[in-house]
Amino acid sequence: MRSLSPEHVDTTAGRTTGPNPAETPWLEELQGRTVVVKFGGNAMVDPALHRTFAQDVVELWHAGLRPVVVHGGGPQISAMLDRLDLETRFEAGLRVTTPETMEVVRMVLTGQVQRDLVGALNAHGPFAVGMSGEDAHTMTAVRRPAWVDGRPVDIGLVGEVVAVEPGAVRTLLDEGRIPVVSPVARGADGEIYNVNADLAASALAVALGAERLVVLTDVEGLYADWPRSTEVISRLTASELGALLPGLTSGMLPKMEGCLRAVREGVRRAHVLDGRVPHALLRGVFAEEGPGTTIVPDQHHGTEESQGSGATRVTEEARVTEEARVTEEARVTEEARS
Repeated sequence: MRSLSPEHVDTTAGRTTGPNPAETPWLEELQGRTVVVKFGGNAMVDPALHRTFAQDVVELWHAGLRPVVVHGGGPQISAMLDRLDLETRFEAGLRVTTPETMEVVRMVLTGQVQRDLVGALNAHGPFAVGMSGEDAHTMTAVRRPAWVDGRPVDIGLVGEVVAVEPGAVRTLLDEGRIPVVSPVARGADGEIYNVNADLAASALAVALGAERLVVLTDVEGLYADWPRSTEVISRLTASELGALLPGLTSGMLPKMEGCLRAVREGVRRAHVLDGRVPHALLRGVFAEEGPGTTIVPDQHHGTEESQGSGATRVTEEARVTEEARVTEEARVTEEARS
């Protein structure tokens, strides 16, 4: 239940013209639900898009949703490495994250990108709290090689999230805050890893029992036949996306892999949206048939995989916890009204 006092919130600064919940009754289904948003691409470096993104996230909060933001930071990391003139090593054309590079990654993500985003959100009120995957053991990762031409390539301190402890994020949400999470994770081996923000957002969405995962990128969505056509696939089931996954380009692969994992493990809908379009986030979440590409679970998918799957059982526990929390919040609100 929210504890952020109305007198502490600027309800007019930066408000957008997003759909009015009173005019869209179906939106009631999203009341109190968690939406995890991966913020990346051109919107991170374009000041105007950065501001409108912050407005959109706050608008979701005002509409009664519980937004969580996971951000990337590739351009900022590259700029800082160039500025510091650090020698960069490559394997099979991929940058290797050395311990020295990791120090810069950690500094930029948690000390620059995160702080800028928290500041933009807090221009509208005391909403945002920054944290990283290291904090409270929120994310645990293992070293993840890249695969090039069918063989693994060691690219250094790059990890894959293998466990999520969402307690600290849930606490912030229950207090009415907007968590802003940097994709840096601890390893059981004591190392600190840079993790892909798309996959980190997906793992966090699953652990939170989120209703939606939204990934902002620099394209309109998943193209049906790129580069021969710019037609965007508007909707895919998990099975349909799974069949397409092996043929995707490297840039789109982790985004779609994250969406696929999310909907297969309990998230009810995932969206890939063009972050270059102002207020794309609002349009994607509020519209029944939004822009970009939407991925939905296969029919009865959760039922078919629930037997014998530990990951699915954990996801179902997260979903039940989230359902119970929303029900209790509605009950308390109703009692307060009576």
